[in-house]
Amino acid sequence: MNLAKKDFIIGFLIAVTVVSGIITLILSIVEVQNVLLPASIKYGIVFDAGSSHTSLYIYQWPADKENDTGIVSQVHTCAVKGSGISSYVDNPSQAGESLKTCLDEALTIIPCKKQMETPVLLGATAGMRLLREQNNTQANQILDEVSKSIKQYPLDFHGAYILSGNEEGSLGWVTVNYLLDSFVKYSFTEEWIHPNPDQTLGALDLGGASTQITFHPSGAIEDTDTKMFFRLYGYNYKVYTHSYLCYGQDQALKMLLANLTKENNFSSSINHPCYATGYSQTISLKDIYNSPCVSAPPSNNPAQNITVNGTGDPAECKSAIDKLFNFSACGTSKMCTFNGVYQPPVHGQFYAFSAFYYTFSFFNLTSGQSLGIVNETIWNFCTEEWTKVEVKFPQENVIRLRDYCFSGLYILTLLLDGYKFNDQTWTNIYFRKKAGNADIGWTLGYMLNLTNMILSEAPVTVKGHNSSIWAAALFFIALSIAAGLIALPLFWWLQNKSLRF
Repeated sequence: MNLAKKDFIIGFLIAVTVVSGIITLILSIVEVQNVLLPASIKYGIVFDAGSSHTSLYIYQWPADKENDTGIVSQVHTCAVKGSGISSYVDNPSQAGESLKTCLDEALTIIPCKKQMETPVLLGATAGMRLLREQNNTQANQILDEVSKSIKQYPLDFHGAYILSGNEEGSLGWVTVNYLLDSFVKYSFTEEWIHPNPDQTLGALDLGGASTQITFHPSGAIEDTDTKMFFRLYGYNYKVYTHSYLCYGQDQALKMLLANLTKENNFSSSINHPCYATGYSQTISLKDIYNSPCVSAPPSNNPAQNITVNGTGDPAECKSAIDKLFNFSACGTSKMCTFNGVYQPPVHGQFYAFSAFYYTFSFFNLTSGQSLGIVNETIWNFCTEEWTKVEVKFPQENVIRLRDYCFSGLYILTLLLDGYKFNDQTWTNIYFRKKAGNADIGWTLGYMLNLTNMILSEAPVTVKGHNSSIWAAALFFIALSIAAGLIALPLFWWLQNKSLRF
């Protein structure tokens, strides 16, 4: 091997040694640190088992939570086919079967590795509360069957429960205020701040079997049975809430129909002022007196059929609705609604959702119209003949279309005469279905409460190098390699030149 080749090899080895040494030196002095990995995502499933239907909601939130409360967002909904689970009294197993299509759908959305740790809960509301009053055994059978079906899935089942009215109302309040950032806001000082509790919004919920009102009053809550406590984002909240069982729109309509049959001595044909003129329907008494909300007289014959004829009289309809409430039970008290129920004066702004929204949406009254326009719109609809109504709204469900006159006047009576809103406070009510990209209801509020019961996960850490130090290290490595690549041919050229001389 000649001298030039030897020098080349020696130079190459020197260059490799220098570069390797530099790399080794850099890596040895770079401090190994704990590096935070992105927070993992948790999922949760809640079934809202209402009186007329059931819906599944999927939520997600980051594992590292802010002040012990998950930043929860809605990612999917699924409407369960069929009626509410309380309707399956004669076939409880079918209540469980009805949930499976939506559960199958949920498994296609939640990653496989997350499913076993995904909490799932079924919450039943007023329909099941009524069934429990009628027959507790049947209510428990239905809950057992839906539990059995959910347990067949690779999910973390947290149980199937019947929510109390106060839970349903107050969790709806949590949902509204969470979605509208009423609990915390991010300040310019990079800190979370808590708005004044007076800035929270009230919640008005109207279902098929019950209605709820929840808000932060301006003064103290005198009746402890109407007080609910929450701790969210490290802050305490106390709200007034009350649920009126039997005063959901379906049960209220049933109570009104029962009153009409009694007033007409169970005649085979009765007039209904809340149904449009020209509408007629034949029903059996057993379809009216099948709820704890209506009491059948001893002389009642369940097999008797009654023909109900609409008369389209909004004044008479309003008068019939008034009879569903006992306004005199409050006397002269201003801290009372109806039936002797305590309530502080309404305070602040309110979101009205569920059937409140759907009814007013039908009337195109969700844009802040004045109380005068609202009254006029509903009364004009109530006076229209049934044939014209059908032509105007050919896509609308016939039963809902029939009931809109009643629902509109019932909502006005409940809000104005019941909850004591007036011309001034009416403008504080916003009829909404969603806030942001999430539906308003108790389910998201429950999910927020549930995340407080799940231990906070510390951010995942691994042994690694700080990114800025790594950047410097890579720069010097690249610089060393470049210098070596330049030095090598230079060294070889110099060696050859020296040999020629």
